[in-house]
Amino acid sequence: MGLISAIAQAWLVQRTARDLARYGRAIKRPRETQQQFLLDLIHREQTTGYGRDHHFNEIRSVADFRQRVPISTYTDLEPYIERVKQGDTGALFHQQRVVMFALTSGTTQSRKFIPVTERVLDQYRRVWSAWGLLAYAAHRKLFRHSRLTIVSDWNEFPTSAGIPCGSISGMTAHLQNWVVRRGYVMPAVSGKLKDVRAKYYLAWRLGLLRTIGTWLSPNPSTLLNLARFGEKYAVSLLRDIYNGTLSEEFEWTDEVRAYMQPLLKPNLERGRQLDHLYESTGRFLPKDIWPELGLIGCWTGGSMGTYLRSFPEYFGKAAVRDLGLIASEGRMTFPVADGTPSGVLEIVSNYFEFVPVNEIDSPQPTVLEAHELQEGGEYFILLTNASGLYRYNIHDVVRCTGFQEKTPLLEFLNKGSGICSVTGEKLTDHQVSFAMTKTLAQHRLALQSFALAPVWDTPEMPRYALFVEEAELRGKVDADQFVKTLDEHLHALNIEYASKRETQRLGAVRIAWVPEGFWDRWDQQRREKSGGTAEQYKRPVLMQQPPV
Repeated sequence: MGLISAIAQAWLVQRTARDLARYGRAIKRPRETQQQFLLDLIHREQTTGYGRDHHFNEIRSVADFRQRVPISTYTDLEPYIERVKQGDTGALFHQQRVVMFALTSGTTQSRKFIPVTERVLDQYRRVWSAWGLLAYAAHRKLFRHSRLTIVSDWNEFPTSAGIPCGSISGMTAHLQNWVVRRGYVMPAVSGKLKDVRAKYYLAWRLGLLRTIGTWLSPNPSTLLNLARFGEKYAVSLLRDIYNGTLSEEFEWTDEVRAYMQPLLKPNLERGRQLDHLYESTGRFLPKDIWPELGLIGCWTGGSMGTYLRSFPEYFGKAAVRDLGLIASEGRMTFPVADGTPSGVLEIVSNYFEFVPVNEIDSPQPTVLEAHELQEGGEYFILLTNASGLYRYNIHDVVRCTGFQEKTPLLEFLNKGSGICSVTGEKLTDHQVSFAMTKTLAQHRLALQSFALAPVWDTPEMPRYALFVEEAELRGKVDADQFVKTLDEHLHALNIEYASKRETQRLGAVRIAWVPEGFWDRWDQQRREKSGGTAEQYKRPVLMQQPPV
């Protein structure tokens, strides 16, 4: 490492350490920290269009705020966001430049546009730096190795006012300090690749030339798909390493070709190493190719936990650390340890309110501040932050798992829409995911892709069907026994489900085979329809209607 690089890196670490110290003080005083953030935000934005319409100049307390600002959805805020998209930033922001619009994943409906100001971008980058510092403090040996993550496009298209719309993570990669950027495998220009397969191939092609200590992607299914992709294209990748070429099977942008040009040199030594590995093991697995791989960063809560059972096959004994409950709308939690979906509430950059799950449809719901949560309680989150979101129901359901100092620790359970109720059972995708995890463990299996959905084989007795590709289970397990085990775990997790089954208002879960490659095609069609990116996309494990 050069002197300038070392100095720059030391400065980044020092600044991040100061941020962590500030946060450590804040979590001891969550009530004061949250209320001060709220009042500062209200004071700053009182002359905006939204601020005037909601009488921000009269707000002096949390009670005033709740009286004047209703709980909102994107539809409520959309008229103000539309004005910002057209260049009228004063609709939501006082003397601030909107750098871009972060686009939501579009997994449930059309994509939303979340304003990102320079203040928001700075907060986003600081918290990610803090996550990295804590992670590498726990895994110091990995710091000198590269990090592999997939980059998305920060400028998919502009608004009528010329403001870019795309991925906020892509924007941070685009603006990243060169010292930080050199530690990542994928260049920022890869965000322009539209074909997910091209991104995966480039990640492997570049990654095979480096030592990699960390794989990062919010969705664990992305990491598994990327790992499996390497096996599928092992021969092509080996040929490229030997010959110093880049496969022409994929469509590359001019920027990617220019980036790759100086790197395209024959590497016989690395080729022989990889060839020997492939011949001796018969596989092309990340844990073998990069023995220094020690950390996987991804979501682990809710339905994501189902994928983790397959991780050891591909990633060996690498530790898994949750990235936190984070969305285009903002970061909500900040994990501080490996192996848990729980994270401390991110109280420095947002103001949070919580509604108990069973009161979300009440005309007068109980609304709690962060310090008022109870361990074991399950809540919907209301988000207020510098993106112009006020009392915004993001439809995320979380459980309070304890406290760090006096600030709650939360784990993500499911989206509010992730509930299916055919006869009043109110089954959640979290329950389905947990039941499947236990079923797989009991049968000593891994399962990559599945979904549970209600079916009406007979009008008088609906049931749930497990939609799964034949190649995943057939011949590996007695399918009838497998779904019987799943049904039993759903009984234990949901007393209403158990009641409906015992009174024969619901039939037993049955298997529903779908052909090989079905889920990849289904996901692609869903992404094309919504406009979401592959990195953000989350397939539901519980569906309201059968997928076929």
